Amino acid sequence: MSVDSGKWGIIYNPKAGTRKAHKRWQEIKEYMDSKGVSYDYVQSEGFGSVERLAGILANNGYQTIVVVGGDGALNDALNGILASNAENKHDIAIGIIPNGIGNDFARYWGLDIEEYKAAVDCIINHRKKKVDIGYCQYYNGKKHVRRFFLNAVNIGLGARIVKVTDQTKRFWGVKFISYFTAFFLLFFERKLYRMHLQINGENIKGRIMTICVGNASGYGQTPSAVPYNGWLDVTIIHRLQLLQIFTGIWLLIRGRILNHEQVRIYRTKKVKVFRARSASVDLDGRLLPKQFPIEIGIKPELITLIIPK
Repeated sequence: MSVDSGKWGIIYNPKAGTRKAHKRWQEIKEYMDSKGVSYDYVQSEGFGSVERLAGILANNGYQTIVVVGGDGALNDALNGILASNAENKHDIAIGIIPNGIGNDFARYWGLDIEEYKAAVDCIINHRKKKVDIGYCQYYNGKKHVRRFFLNAVNIGLGARIVKVTDQTKRFWGVKFISYFTAFFLLFFERKLYRMHLQINGENIKGRIMTICVGNASGYGQTPSAVPYNGWLDVTIIHRLQLLQIFTGIWLLIRGRILNHEQVRIYRTKKVKVFRARSASVDLDGRLLPKQFPIEIGIKPELITLIIPK
């Protein structure tokens, strides 16, 4: 199949998000048509299909692949492109039009879900940048598995919040309410997990509430992380007292969680998690099997992203 190098391959998941997200997709198409954008689009059928469709688009020669969705869909597309047989897969330009429940990575680049026209204009302007991506690898009992991520890996509380949010968002229909419902339910529980990990040669053992390994902002938990310096930021939070919870929430909202007295921070290129008993693991909004040990690392400038000017 020969594809015009200027044509976009767009992936949209009609089963994800709210009714408002579906309506916005129609508006996005109308705006792209008004701007004369040349594109083909495919609709995913549900979980896992975005990854398959991204691989098909890459294999069929699309040089610009656009994801209309949230962090989970973007992660699936990233893994689909990198698993493809396309010779130039590292140079395929990935564009983002935020339209899902979680859009943290898009927000990092200043792309607002309510401003879809700005996101489309950004892709039209086609300013490209090579960015880092993280990887998480583990053995699933049959083979070694490697998954890539753009934003963050959460282990413990952060991953449980993602899980509960995913379960409640269909009921509430509003990301903000679903997220904070999950946050308060689980944060007041203050469950700890017995963990053993290694960062920069230091062995860390003990009862830990949550770990965030960020290539970007990590949902506010790694606010200093940037996806173009070749490093991962790590935030470890131990048990918080009740009053410290409110301080932590305030600092998280203000982007200053690193100032909290119970937070330990690291900058590294590799994290090894040998044990995290019963802890959930989340990668860019996708829950992974609870398989330990796991290794989390960084691949500098591995993909091409379209970013705002």
